[in-house]
Amino acid sequence: MLDLAGTVLTPGQDGYDDARRLWNAQHDRRPAVIAQVQNAADVQAAVRYGVENGLEIAVRGGAHSIAGASSVDDGLMIDLSALNSVTVDPEARRARVGGGALLRDLDAATQAHGLAVPAGVVSHTGVGGLTLGGGMGWLTRKYGLSIDNLESVQIVTADGSILRAAEDENPDLFWGVRGGGGNFGVITEFEFRLSEAGPMVNYDLLFWTLDQGADVLRLARKLYPTLSDDTNIVVACLNAPPAPFVPEDLHFAPGYGLVIVGFGTPEEQAALVERIRTELPPAFAFGTPMPYTALQQSLDEANGWGHYSYEKGAYLPELTDEAIAVITEHVPRKQSPLSATLFYRLDRAYSAVDDDATAFGGSRTDQYAVFIVGQAPVPELFDAEQQWVRSFWEALQPATSGIGSYVNGMTEPEDARIRATYGSKYERLQQLKAKYDPDNVFHRNANIRPA
Repeated sequence: MLDLAGTVLTPGQDGYDDARRLWNAQHDRRPAVIAQVQNAADVQAAVRYGVENGLEIAVRGGAHSIAGASSVDDGLMIDLSALNSVTVDPEARRARVGGGALLRDLDAATQAHGLAVPAGVVSHTGVGGLTLGGGMGWLTRKYGLSIDNLESVQIVTADGSILRAAEDENPDLFWGVRGGGGNFGVITEFEFRLSEAGPMVNYDLLFWTLDQGADVLRLARKLYPTLSDDTNIVVACLNAPPAPFVPEDLHFAPGYGLVIVGFGTPEEQAALVERIRTELPPAFAFGTPMPYTALQQSLDEANGWGHYSYEKGAYLPELTDEAIAVITEHVPRKQSPLSATLFYRLDRAYSAVDDDATAFGGSRTDQYAVFIVGQAPVPELFDAEQQWVRSFWEALQPATSGIGSYVNGMTEPEDARIRATYGSKYERLQQLKAKYDPDNVFHRNANIRPA
């Protein structure tokens, strides 16, 4: 029997179906056992139970794994969602964050002190899965990836040990968890450094119709080198929302947007927006100051639970004319208004970190992370969006870096793609895997095979 301070659920029990549900409706898994853990000792007991009974183990934090890796058929799901505490020391600028906390938990606690951790852009994402793969979002140009702001972790390894990993303790393991995903164990607590951000930020959305796509992308290409690290722009190929600030004839219209977030002065933001509007007048524009926490929740509804989701990504060294031609050819071909393509600019603080300082799967040179996301509200529309993502991604390959893609966006984490992503780091990660998880207990992830 699995004895926990938390709850153990099996099929047929009250709460089982809610507990096994995942963010991506494409995946419908039925674990034999769900361990709703309350503390590190519970995680330790669950890992040992799973290993001793030969159960395949999945780890659930925010349940946002695009690949459905947060659960498993006929195996053991370790559900971390009760480990969601966030404790902030504003004077030391440190936060201790439970392994099952969501970004909204982290943001609410840190913003009470005008502080933040660079993280993702959807507040119901789990801190754990996001961080272990790297963690990128609005603050990446200013403060780097989530892993660049990580001080230590508490981790339960495959043999049931509870370890601390930091620069001064198990430094090899600390290197591996910063980008190596969930390959080395279950993180029960993160310790982050905090930086100033918010509580208010400047927000602008400018939108153009499909026929202006090439002009928007060329404008973005020209803007990025001129931006300070107080400003971030995400290029979003998406459908206009049915919001009051959008002309009615453009509700749900496909097009291209620049989402501009400023952490500096309103005057700096206004000057940048005016420059853009003068150079390329948008179909509509919306701007407002907003709380940082509201910014972090602004994409929650578009990325809500219950959609059928498929994603492929790539690293793009430059927005070349050839890449722009591919993008503008494929963006109009999507059918679901929920599908989108996003371009994150990776430079400044991101590029200031040495390639080998962490296990992150991607070069630390200035580049773009591309996310091609197919989402459908019903399964009948899903096949078409999946094919759209695949054909778009294939056509874009000649323009990419060939390094692979961000591991957090791999719907199908094939071995060759994972090896390409980690490159020369892969062998070092294999050695770590052989040391801490020689039997590959933790393989429901972008899996590193033990050496």
